[in-house]
Amino acid sequence: MTISQDTIEYSAPGRINLIGEHTDYNHGLALPIALPERTVVTYHPDDTDSLTVSSDRASNPVRFPLDVNPGEVDGWASYIAGVVWALRSSGHAVTGGTMAVTGGVEMGSGLASSAALECAALGAILAATGQPLDRIAQARIAQRAENEFVGAPTGLLDQLAILFAEPQRAQMIDFRSVTVESVAFDPDSQGVALLLINSHATHRHADGEYAARRRSCERSAADLGVASLRDVQDREPTPWEKVSHPGDARRARHIITENQRVLDVVDALAVPDYVEVGRLLTASHTSMRDDFQITTEHIDLIAETATLAGAFGARMTGGGFGGCVIALVEKERMAAVDAAVRNTMQQGGFRTPTIVHTHAGGGAGHAVSPTPG
Repeated sequence: MTISQDTIEYSAPGRINLIGEHTDYNHGLALPIALPERTVVTYHPDDTDSLTVSSDRASNPVRFPLDVNPGEVDGWASYIAGVVWALRSSGHAVTGGTMAVTGGVEMGSGLASSAALECAALGAILAATGQPLDRIAQARIAQRAENEFVGAPTGLLDQLAILFAEPQRAQMIDFRSVTVESVAFDPDSQGVALLLINSHATHRHADGEYAARRRSCERSAADLGVASLRDVQDREPTPWEKVSHPGDARRARHIITENQRVLDVVDALAVPDYVEVGRLLTASHTSMRDDFQITTEHIDLIAETATLAGAFGARMTGGGFGGCVIALVEKERMAAVDAAVRNTMQQGGFRTPTIVHTHAGGGAGHAVSPTPG
């Protein structure tokens, strides 16, 4: 194998999930877009047997051997170490060197900052070693790093969204067939803005709540005698009523109805009808709040305030328990919605949210420039 001696820059975006929350590990449907903001890694490969990683958000670099194993690296560097471990475990070559991480998505915001880091590091390593690996395979490597090395039992949503993203397009992902369909998503062309409202209430996947929801869905599927909740999607109108435990039944109802909302949003975007899309976003938030119980009073208040101030609809995005809200708003109502959310948060004693007008960005990619010398 020939190792590139070039300096490799590779970047990957965060993602917003428009709709389809917690459906990925249930073999369901989701509709994400990529963020414009990107995590960038600058990789200097060499022929050593270790990798030293640094970040502009961390005070000290972290060095680990290429034969690293789960439990040997923690914190932000564990996502890169996990990629190295997952690649080597799958029979792929990895080379040593130094890797610097800059910019990117805010950690803990529910916008897939960890997957952006994984995909950027993975792309840089593959570029250095010249190994072809299709995007589905890359997504599985990055997911394995997060699941088995870091310990967060996430599905494939974040990695597929980041790797398949296109400007002004959403990606309709079917996790049963593991296929990705490009869907036009350009609300700005219709006088509508997508607002991203960061509550600054940090959310974490690995704290047990995400895993608890996954186990609940697995129990529901077992109760219904199927491998996953997707298998009962079209069997009857209310299959969750046959789940014995009331809490598990509510979790199942969210997943099954959320899959249908994804399909309904895709249909509405084909028109496009952003009023209907907004209504479905709000319905999704209600389901996450009442059935899946992954929102917080803080997040609920943001979504409700945005809608009352004139947004077509709003919902939490991400795994839950904090993070961000998205809202679809006519452009002439943007200032009113922005002011209403800020004022309500201030009056409630919450931290002032960051509110930006965002759009669908491009996916992971790299640029290689020769090392001076």
